Amino acid sequence: MGTLDGKVCVVTGATSGIGARTAGVLAAEGARVVVASRRTEEGEALARSIGSTAVFHCADMCVEAEVEALVDRAVETFGRLDVLVNDTGSPSHLTSVMDMDPSLLEATFSVHVTGTLLGIKHAARAMRGTGGGSIVTMSGVAGHAGGWAGIDYSVAKAAVAHLTRCAAVELGEYGIRVNSVSPGPMLTGAFGAAAEDADGRVEVLRHVMADMRREQQPLDAVGGTDDPALATLFLASDASRMITGQDLVVDGGLLAGRPAPVLMRERSRIAAIVAGDGPAEA
Repeated sequence: MGTLDGKVCVVTGATSGIGARTAGVLAAEGARVVVASRRTEEGEALARSIGSTAVFHCADMCVEAEVEALVDRAVETFGRLDVLVNDTGSPSHLTSVMDMDPSLLEATFSVHVTGTLLGIKHAARAMRGTGGGSIVTMSGVAGHAGGWAGIDYSVAKAAVAHLTRCAAVELGEYGIRVNSVSPGPMLTGAFGAAAEDADGRVEVLRHVMADMRREQQPLDAVGGTDDPALATLFLASDASRMITGQDLVVDGGLLAGRPAPVLMRERSRIAAIVAGDGPAEA
């Protein structure tokens, strides 16, 4: 028995990284999955790799008619919709707030916020008459704290978290749960987006990210696509039936605070300087 036996799921942004892994995880747990993306070749290949329980549908989540058609495709193909995973995204722009072009902010909001809103809107309409469902949106630690992404991306992710709460309190009466997942920096193709075969190139960054994580998060581990995918599986399943309006942070403790050894090294250095036993220079 799979955790999602009998459930129908739509996963957007599903042709790479977290979205692709999430589609695979949900299907492995018994779900029938509609893989959605603008990239037809990659989407069809992913659906074939999953097998007969998956189909691909080409959709731009910023275009309402295409979002509505995506939800209709799920219902027409599999008879219902139980789970929507909003994982459509766009790159962060590392631009100073003093130099930010408003058009960049608008473009990022269109993908992350408007696309998420449209997904929730049409998924909720389909779920309302069938006893409810679960909607999970991929957010990020950048929505909780500055300094982890460009300002456009960070503000958009903060908006996604609040959109999640607002939708949850409205849709609860229909049995529809709405939550988000906030990964920390993960080893995904997003870090190699400029390279051909970005997903296949991420392993070259593992040792670099491992070094950075030791200074930033309590758990001495590098996260990958499995981690947010498994968190999404939990929120999609009936195991989380009493959870709604929440943001599940998957960051190795990054937002909780710096690793204790980092603090201890700093305190030891300060103590040595005060005692005259160490150099004051950086």
